[in-house]
Amino acid sequence: MTGVDWRLSVRGDARRAGTPPARTAFRDLLDAVDAAELAGVDGVLVPRDPAGDESWVVAGAALRATRHLRVTAEFDPTFGSPVYAAKVSATLQRLSRGRFGWRLQAEPDADEARTRGDVLASAERYRRAAEFLEVARGVWNSDPVGGNGFEGTGFEYDGDHFHVAGGGFRGILSGLPFPRVEIAGDDGAALALSARFGDVHVFTERRDAPLEDRLIALRSAAAATGRTVGVALEVPVIARETDDEAWHRADRLTRQAGAEPDAADRLDAVRWAGFRAAGFGDEIGLVGSYSTVAHRLREYAEAGVDTVILTGRPHIEEIHRVGEHLLHLTDPSARLLRAPRPEEANA
Repeated sequence: MTGVDWRLSVRGDARRAGTPPARTAFRDLLDAVDAAELAGVDGVLVPRDPAGDESWVVAGAALRATRHLRVTAEFDPTFGSPVYAAKVSATLQRLSRGRFGWRLQAEPDADEARTRGDVLASAERYRRAAEFLEVARGVWNSDPVGGNGFEGTGFEYDGDHFHVAGGGFRGILSGLPFPRVEIAGDDGAALALSARFGDVHVFTERRDAPLEDRLIALRSAAAATGRTVGVALEVPVIARETDDEAWHRADRLTRQAGAEPDAADRLDAVRWAGFRAAGFGDEIGLVGSYSTVAHRLREYAEAGVDTVILTGRPHIEEIHRVGEHLLHLTDPSARLLRAPRPEEANA
């Protein structure tokens, strides 16, 4: 497995009860970034959250505060023109020596999108996302027409959503690595978008669709375009010294969120479908001892997952916990592929 990333929260995670979030949330967020770098994870995802801090601003602060972390900002194509997004990204790549990445949210929540005047149908949103990525890559790799005594060919584009004439970068904005592009989703439109433009496709655990089947669908879509696409899996975790301790923690988080634990949410010995009830964004994640969780991560790697994107709550404490107790079970040269099975770790 090539990477272990951490998904941050841009709206705080209630670490200081009774304290106004505006006074502490951003400092806590940067502390979580520092914790991620110290813990030895490979990168952080800064999610797009209408109720939280702006992902691009947080990503810039995170890149400035770190030396090694890959920082990925999630956004949707209404952020701005793809030319502007590319230019901002070129500057962030210069700042960070190539550590900035994108997660393009092709289809945001429909109700939230309407509050911003985005009334496109689902299929049209995916077409817009494809144009956004095509234009961004086009200007990134082209020399513009005119200016400073140079005459480049320029990038020309006349699409349904974006139009560019003589675009391109030169000087300090040229020659930089294009951001690594992540795209998430399980439907055919999301897979097709990744197959054409994505570097990494992001899945989550689901009750109704085995991961193996979705990986086959992604590989088939990518092969049809003559490309290969990396695979990431977002999975929240609650890991402790023993399985019992981890499950007690899961029950406590659920009650703190105002719900009651449901035994039916225990899908197997390690997968739990109660994370959303406990206040997380994803429904299904991993609960268990460090060795139990490491074993399941090994199974993901064997199935073809290149990167896992973990998250926990509260973030700073859980990042340190993962760094101190979980990552050392992995082989640094082969990421999770040699994580011991539970019975081996307890022998």
